[in-house]
Amino acid sequence: QVQLVESGGGLVQPGGSLRLSCAASGRIFSIISMRWYRQAPGKQRELVAAITTGGNSNYADSVKGRFTIFRDNTKNTVYLQMTSLKPEDTAVYYCNANPYGTAYWGRGTLVTVSS
Repeated sequence: QVQLVESGGGLVQPGGSLRLSCAASGRIFSIISMRWYRQAPGKQRELVAAITTGGNSNYADSVKGRFTIFRDNTKNTVYLQMTSLKPEDTAVYYCNANPYGTAYWGRGTLVTVSS
């Protein structure tokens, strides 16, 4: 059983920055990969970034060079640092984990990039 709670979303102007947090319950956080997805209005949910237990990461082409995913296993938390935000980044951002073949999702946090 894994429970995920996202926070840190809000309204930001283009070019601004936000840091999203995902706090995970349970004792298996340190041994599972974590992912950030997002879903914009009228669009499918898409993978934004992923990080392994060892800290290796990968990103969607649309956010490379602007977003950074990192984790603190001592706090059971994964983060998404977003910089140089664009209006197209507007979406609900979700934290995801897949321990033992079962997908767990947070409820999401809304990021709105607008002037």
